[in-house]
Amino acid sequence: MILLLFINKFVLQNYEFFFAYRHPSAFFSYLRTMKLNEPIHDVLKRYWGYNSFRSVQEEAIRSITQDRDTLVLMPTGGGKSLVYQVPAMASDGLCIVVTPLIALMKDQVDNLRAKGIQAVAVHSGLSPRQIDILLDNCVYGTVKFLYVAPERLSTEVFRLRVQRMNISLIAVDEAHCISQWGYDFRPSYLRIAEIRKLIPDVPLLALTASATPFVTDDIMKHLLFAEKNVIRADFARKNLIYSVRKTEDKDAVIFRLLNGVQGSGIIYVRTREGAEKLAELLRKNGFSAEFYHGGLPNAERTIRQEEWSSGRTRVMVATNAFGMGIDKADVRFVAHYTMPDSIEQYYQEAGRAGRDGHRSYALLLVAPDDLRRITTTIESLYPPISEIKSIYEKICSYLQVAIGDGQFASFVFNIHDFCAREHIYIDKVRNALKILSMNGYMTLTEEFENPARLMFTVRRDDLYKIRIEREDLNHFITTLLRMYNGVFTEFRAISEMEIATVSGYTVERVKELLKQLWRMHIIKYVPSNISPMIIFDEERLPAANIYIASETYGTRKDMAEERLEQMGLYAENEKVCRNRIISKYFGEKNSEDCGNCDICIEKRRR
Repeated sequence: MILLLFINKFVLQNYEFFFAYRHPSAFFSYLRTMKLNEPIHDVLKRYWGYNSFRSVQEEAIRSITQDRDTLVLMPTGGGKSLVYQVPAMASDGLCIVVTPLIALMKDQVDNLRAKGIQAVAVHSGLSPRQIDILLDNCVYGTVKFLYVAPERLSTEVFRLRVQRMNISLIAVDEAHCISQWGYDFRPSYLRIAEIRKLIPDVPLLALTASATPFVTDDIMKHLLFAEKNVIRADFARKNLIYSVRKTEDKDAVIFRLLNGVQGSGIIYVRTREGAEKLAELLRKNGFSAEFYHGGLPNAERTIRQEEWSSGRTRVMVATNAFGMGIDKADVRFVAHYTMPDSIEQYYQEAGRAGRDGHRSYALLLVAPDDLRRITTTIESLYPPISEIKSIYEKICSYLQVAIGDGQFASFVFNIHDFCAREHIYIDKVRNALKILSMNGYMTLTEEFENPARLMFTVRRDDLYKIRIEREDLNHFITTLLRMYNGVFTEFRAISEMEIATVSGYTVERVKELLKQLWRMHIIKYVPSNISPMIIFDEERLPAANIYIASETYGTRKDMAEERLEQMGLYAENEKVCRNRIISKYFGEKNSEDCGNCDICIEKRRR
């Protein structure tokens, strides 16, 4: 009798175990969850020094350890990286992390290595040899985290290696970039699905700080989720005080903000010219300020960001080029001098304030004609299809790609120079390129470090004659041919440093010889640089043959107008808690008044 009572009690206490036993797949998931129950807390304590998880971190980690594709919506500064880092450390195998910014990759890799964790980053700033070595280490070594830019996913060298890796998890950061209907669509993210097909049994974790219910469904669709599975953190930021000021004298409000709030901050403006003028005005009035926009050289941008991050510059006046990858916890205010295009953008940018949990301010300045002017701008971003075709033709001419040529070729593309030459608004060109990419014609990559590239333009027989006639070039050409395959059929990434090592020349001499071969029309040579690139997904076609699908044009325009309308309603609102509006926009149904925003404060005064 005592034995029967004991068995009965055990069965009742372990009902979940016996239910799982009747379903083999669930049984193994249950065992894995039991195995990881203690380790994930041990991992959290050992490597990060925390005793407990925050918000929905543990719920998301549990979902992943049960091999479920999982989409996590968590505010900026909510600890998204731990959601993939902890389960990866608690499991065997490698975690692939897809993220768009090289600077962000390097920071994450450095932070992990400081904790004694093996991590590497693969991006186009590396030479082919360096990439080969790193990917081999991921196949045969003890690497736990492989950070990779989305552009790298479609390369043959990556696709071949990934199938030989012991992968435990794929993590996609900034997952909203995959949605064609989101505010920050990046065509390169669509390539993630191709990798999923190569390793279909590996669970995927998608992370974002801003996605509406419509966009979350689109994310899961494009990432090939086995089932819908969304975990949402609370979008209300208790320490962040939202307010809107309607004024015709924005400068005066900014001065009051800077005099009344201590610490560093960001002021977002819409144009480069606006950033430069406002920064100059602030400096003239005794404030430590600098401007930041996409027109600055890369080195200059890096220096300015470091000066601001270290506190030597108090205020950064910037366009939306200043954003993703910022890792500064003690930002006390973010002010929007001009209205953003969407609540997603506003929430993302305003959320860069107060990541340390201390009281911070998010201020939106609104002039009477702001919404009208921004509506006009939105209209200009979606020109007639005939103008999109015209932009396509102008880009092809700018890159000197003839009709019938260019398929799968890539070209350095200085978008700022192009827009200046053609007198076209840069955001119009970016939007046209997104539409062209969605229709399979050409793709604009993110700005990153590009290695030098070359391709021989003469036939092998002709090259042999040149080597005989020009003994001074024979050794150098022979070195190139021995080091790189396929250079007669396509551009190949090269390393001037590696060529110098093998050839015995200095790096400067290698660059001179490459330029000499280019002037002789023996090779096409693109020096290493830091800039975006255009990739032709299809050969150049006559403009008349370019077909733009209606859903990639009309639907995107309609959704952009709808997002702007919601942003306008947020700015005009005088009754509903601002945190409640934001939470509802992102799909939360039971949000509460924050008690801190300008609306809540005004209610208390009544």
